[in-house]
Amino acid sequence: MNERLSTLQIALLCLYAAGMAGGQLLFKLAALRTGGAGLVERLPQLLQNGFFLAALALYFALSVVWVWVLGFTPLSRAYPFVALAFAVTPLLGALLFAEPLSARLVGGIVVILFGLILVGG
Repeated sequence: MNERLSTLQIALLCLYAAGMAGGQLLFKLAALRTGGAGLVERLPQLLQNGFFLAALALYFALSVVWVWVLGFTPLSRAYPFVALAFAVTPLLGALLFAEPLSARLVGGIVVILFGLILVGG
């Protein structure tokens, strides 16, 4: 395994992070379409919720992809790309669900992106 990530590895890791963010959006959509305050009340609704089931299927597929990627990418170089999902998800939450973006959150996202440039570099 080479220390420097290839363009293909970086692309796959970015797609993985995008998929993780997509799963979070699906979970949010599922949450918005369930009622009741408690887990016991929500569980039967979630098991019939297409967004929830799609998120589970996506995360299962992403787990398979992750294991495949780790076959040719060092974990120490791959795992920081998971943080890209921490940057993309709040931006998508703001765009799609009108969730607030504070200056502090945006600053944190910028720091994550600079860190990924250092790791992927």
